[in-house]
Amino acid sequence: MRFIVCIKQVPDTTDIKIDPVTNTLVREGVESILNPFDTYAIEEAVRLKEEHGGTVIAISMGPPQVEAALRETVSLGVDEIYLLSDRKFAGADTWATSYTLAAAIKHLGEYNLILTGQQAIDGDTAQVGPGIAAHLDIPQTCFVRKIESFSEGKVRLQRLMEEGVDTLEMELPGLITVVREINNPRLPSLRGKRQARNIEMNVLSADDLGLDENLTGLNGSPTQVVNIFTPKHEKIVEKFDGDSDEAVELIVRRLDEFTKR
Repeated sequence: MRFIVCIKQVPDTTDIKIDPVTNTLVREGVESILNPFDTYAIEEAVRLKEEHGGTVIAISMGPPQVEAALRETVSLGVDEIYLLSDRKFAGADTWATSYTLAAAIKHLGEYNLILTGQQAIDGDTAQVGPGIAAHLDIPQTCFVRKIESFSEGKVRLQRLMEEGVDTLEMELPGLITVVREINNPRLPSLRGKRQARNIEMNVLSADDLGLDENLTGLNGSPTQVVNIFTPKHEKIVEKFDGDSDEAVELIVRRLDEFTKR
């Protein structure tokens, strides 16, 4: 069995910077963390490996500093790590990101199940996982809260819906995005931390994957950010004195005007 987990290193939410020229996140030199939602995908993949045997592979796209996040996954039970790092990947939107990750997965060969977190906390789009499945032309199920059964050819799942839980079977190979309810991620083990320090870091470039630079990074991103700005928060305060009928009528009129803005 081969389980592939796609993870992302995200900026610490208290320290986000935007490049005013490209309108993209500045990641170099910014304190970063492993996307919290991805820890649930890692845990579920490791549990599947422990129950059914096999290998868990973690891949991520980003600058060299993403190596820290990938090594952290090893301390949680991942067996192999791959970093997709190339200047040609910079500035990618969700389409270009999922395209590059899908190409890397094809490069790695056969697999049974791809797992991702439901979304990343820096963008909250929840588009990359489904995008990978679309590029690979494989089945997908999003917002999975439980894996009921798993075999080489089929998996039975529960997914969260707006009005409850849906149970379904999905053919494999396939992709799932998982929610927090699926498990409780384990803490890094001492053995895992030692392995994380010594494990080989496999780095893949656009040339390694045979990718056209016009389809990756900012060049290959159909979504373009035109402008980024900080919204203005204005407070309007008006004080009303007295307890006369006129004061009450004035308050009601002002509230009515406010709701119609």
